[in-house]
Amino acid sequence: MAHIQKFPFLRHLRADASSYVQQFKKGRRVRSGKGLAFWFLPSGVSLSEMPMDDRMLPYLLKGQSADYQNLTVQGSIVWRVSDPEILGDRIDFSVDLTNGALLGQPVDQINDQIGSLGRRFIVAHVKSNSVRDILQAGVEPLQSALKQGFDGDTTLSAMGIEIVGVGVDDVSPSSELARALQAPTFESLQQQADEASFARRAMAVEKERAIAENELSTKVELEAQRNQLIARQDENARANAKAHAAALKIEADAESGRIRIIDQAKVDMEKERIAVYADLPPMVMFGMAAQEFAGKLQHIDNLTVTPDMLSNMIGQVQAAIKSGAVTNKARP
Repeated sequence: MAHIQKFPFLRHLRADASSYVQQFKKGRRVRSGKGLAFWFLPSGVSLSEMPMDDRMLPYLLKGQSADYQNLTVQGSIVWRVSDPEILGDRIDFSVDLTNGALLGQPVDQINDQIGSLGRRFIVAHVKSNSVRDILQAGVEPLQSALKQGFDGDTTLSAMGIEIVGVGVDDVSPSSELARALQAPTFESLQQQADEASFARRAMAVEKERAIAENELSTKVELEAQRNQLIARQDENARANAKAHAAALKIEADAESGRIRIIDQAKVDMEKERIAVYADLPPMVMFGMAAQEFAGKLQHIDNLTVTPDMLSNMIGQVQAAIKSGAVTNKARP
């Protein structure tokens, strides 16, 4: 805003460096430029001040897609005055000569004009595409359509205004449409989550089955090893039994052989003894038997000797004596 100081009969104006000031007197432009400072007489003078800095116009526009769905586009447009003299002829930027304030709202008029054009360009793009295509493409196509629209339009350039830059920050559907669009994705994600959960459960079941099979195979292997051990123990027991039986047989054979040898020796001795006794006279045999018998008796309570027994024994003794005498004579 221009600064005006009042003095008697005179006034002084000082403009900012980013402001373009024009002084008109009797309908003619007598002075113009940026950041001017000058004295002037208020009578018959009119002043205008235009901003020369970049101005940002935020916008929030609504449009309907090709499939009749409402979308909201949010962004900003940056503009500036390219030809202040042309703009001053098109829009009134007059200032109050007492305080330097603008008498109207020229900047709002420019913003309305730019906003109207931007809305037309954005709505045209939104109407030519489906809501899914717009949302999937994002803000870049909208931003390009908005820039191309301003570049191809001469309305602003004819007013002395230049579009410095355009931007689209966000494009969003209505809340109902957003929920409807999110539903398939949500269902798909939920299905993927369920499938992942089922896969984890199936993997857990598979692991449990593998563990059970491993345990079973381990038990089978241990049982087979135990059976092999039992079979080997049985085989060893049978081998030990056979060895023991063979040892017993050998020992029995040796014992039986020893017994046979002893028995045979006894038999041979008995034969020799019998052979010795075979040559003895009966009376000698009888005497020896009586001696053997007497040695085995502890005591004799009664002994009965009959005459027949005594005569018989005497006869036998005499016969033996005679036989012995004959034998002695026959020896050399």
